[in-house]
Amino acid sequence: MEKKIKKNIFDFRLLSRIYSFAKPYKGRFYLSVLLAIVLAVVAPLRPILINKTLQAVNGSSSETSSIVIHLLLTITLIQLGVLLLETALRFSFSYLTSWLGHRVVKDMRTKVFEKILSLNLKQFDKTPIGTLTTRTINDIEAINDIFSEGLIPILADMLSIVAILSAMIYTNWELTLVCIIPFPFLMIATYFFKESVNKSFISVRNAIASLNAFVQEHISGMQIIQTFTAEEREQKKFEKINRHHRDSNIQAIFAYSVFFPVVEIILAFSMGLLVWYSARNAFKMNASEAMAITGNIVSFILLLNLLFRPLRVIADKFNVLQMGMVAGERVFVVLDNKDHLSDLPEASCRVIKGNITFEHVGFHYNEGHPVLKDISFKLQEGETLAIVGHTGSGKSTIISLLNRLYQHQEGRILIDDQSIESISLSSLRKQIGVVLQDVYLFSGSVFENITLRDPSITMDQVVSAAKMIGIHDFILQLPGGYDYDVMERGGTLSLGQRQLLSFIRALLFKPAILVLDEATSSVDSQTEQLIQHAIDVLTAGRTSIIIAHRLSTVRKASQILVLDQGEIKESGTHEQLIKLGGNYAKLKLLQDHI
Repeated sequence: MEKKIKKNIFDFRLLSRIYSFAKPYKGRFYLSVLLAIVLAVVAPLRPILINKTLQAVNGSSSETSSIVIHLLLTITLIQLGVLLLETALRFSFSYLTSWLGHRVVKDMRTKVFEKILSLNLKQFDKTPIGTLTTRTINDIEAINDIFSEGLIPILADMLSIVAILSAMIYTNWELTLVCIIPFPFLMIATYFFKESVNKSFISVRNAIASLNAFVQEHISGMQIIQTFTAEEREQKKFEKINRHHRDSNIQAIFAYSVFFPVVEIILAFSMGLLVWYSARNAFKMNASEAMAITGNIVSFILLLNLLFRPLRVIADKFNVLQMGMVAGERVFVVLDNKDHLSDLPEASCRVIKGNITFEHVGFHYNEGHPVLKDISFKLQEGETLAIVGHTGSGKSTIISLLNRLYQHQEGRILIDDQSIESISLSSLRKQIGVVLQDVYLFSGSVFENITLRDPSITMDQVVSAAKMIGIHDFILQLPGGYDYDVMERGGTLSLGQRQLLSFIRALLFKPAILVLDEATSSVDSQTEQLIQHAIDVLTAGRTSIIIAHRLSTVRKASQILVLDQGEIKESGTHEQLIKLGGNYAKLKLLQDHI
């Protein structure tokens, strides 16, 4: 990673790609570059004017005193004007670069989240949520620094250094050469500072990603941690990651603590050389020459301070630019991810009737480890298919393939005798309603979770669907009714209550195909009766696929598939499979004795 990062600062292709996000704001971008140039020109003006003032005083006489006073007043007013102009320019430059950075961050973050929404689900199977959170928030925030403290500010500092050195040479080239004698030491100190901070920043970024992933995972799994009294063990793991984050930051703080005093020492040494060189021949000069050299010393002291101001921070800004480049590279890994399902050119939106056909379908998550093998079945419009089998037999995978959350590698899946790929993803998924075993609810009201913030769905429609399902009274019992805040993941509701809300959600979107994935598992008998009623309402007249462990919920199915290790072992109606005396009959006998 470190070798890659060292190369990134010269990766103009990556830098160009980051700045491509500034194209909508190119007018302000060019204005910020223009301000950088103007600031570089304005920076040495005040020391030069002070030198001119002292020279004017030196060349004056009693006869010309009134002229000199007028000249001093004029130069003072000019300096005041230059000061005000420089202040206004620096404010405009700082505001403009920060404004540009935040605009780019907003656009880029929107683009990244849009990309995450379109990724294939297997990306979330192998990528920690905390890592994607870091990419979307922390890494993109680092890209903001490229604009506010990176390339354009570095350009402004470089131009300022050139302009100030030019002014020094113009004023007195010999003094300039004397003053820059310590500069090689400054370059060496800057190099070691940059390398040290660069390493610590890399470590900090990695530690932040680890912290985000760890905290996200453990907050989500807090029930397991507390149930198995694993708090102390997990606390020790967290402290280890947190210590690494602390040590990385302290390493950077140490580098700053050493570098800035070193710069001050070099500046003092440079000024000492200036005074020594100017004073060594002062005793040989007349009053006029001494006054002239005094003007040079004063202006050079001011110019040296102006010169060292960008030199103090330019190494830090290069580190900021590097870290922004590293963050940009990580963000573009997400943006360039090709692992997402997209519509074929011939795909179209069309109404689904509900005829489903699987022809010799095979699928694997990892090469060489098939999850489904040669799956074939046919389901007519309005019929109900039940899929049963042991955990891990591939039941839910069939649903994921039907919904095109994953892409099958073998065989064909047809809907209404047309390839599933011929239907646009949005059209397909809108017409397939899914009720999962573990219903996910978002922070917000009951109404918002049922409608998923779809503005076309009204409260009257939600109430009507709730009454049809038979859970309107239950919702009204909640504090606030349909406005009740379910909190993150629906933690304030029971599993059965969350499932009942998902039934209303499925009914409202009027799907042609209904999928119920373990919808009655892990609930009490009273809730199961409500859910069974909801199932009867939802499946009436619809093509339905029911995945269940409890065979009592699949007795009415038109067809039952028995899966084992990704293969169909038996198929038929409930009565046919009981007579067959195979896996289904054994499973039924086992549940009857529980």
